[in-house]
Amino acid sequence: MSDEVERGRGNVPVQYHQFDITDEDGATGPDLERQHNGLVRVADGVTVIMTGIHTGDVDVTVTLHESEPAPDEGDWQDIVEISAHSASGELMVRGMMDDLDEELPVLSFNGPGHYRLRVHARGRDRAADLAPDEVTEWYLIQAWPAATVTEATVIRQTDGYGASVRAR
Repeated sequence: MSDEVERGRGNVPVQYHQFDITDEDGATGPDLERQHNGLVRVADGVTVIMTGIHTGDVDVTVTLHESEPAPDEGDWQDIVEISAHSASGELMVRGMMDDLDEELPVLSFNGPGHYRLRVHARGRDRAADLAPDEVTEWYLIQAWPAATVTEATVIRQTDGYGASVRAR
């Protein structure tokens, strides 16, 4: 029996190799440098998902869970897990400079507090540094409530783009 409470999927606009996870009322977590894992960083209180493409749309699926789910066993190239905080209860996936055509589910579905986010990525090498007209990258973000903040955890690192970000 799955503890999944909600799922949503949509295209998210990317600019400058990123899309964001933000909370309007406060920082989502302490700073985490891009070199840590090459997929997720936290800068100035914003959680940033680093994409291979420079500009365009990526396909993002969000799943919300009552408790920690297993990582998706699909063909994900990079998987990183981080802690995130929501002051307002509105921790959301957002484009850096553009709104989403349709909002994805709110990651902080249990209201204000701590959450764990597991970010899966694939396709970041397909059109790295380009602005493709079609979707070339896919992301899955699993979210669940957490009692405390814990260290970022790398589960898988296999794509070339992530390796290049870690080397900078």
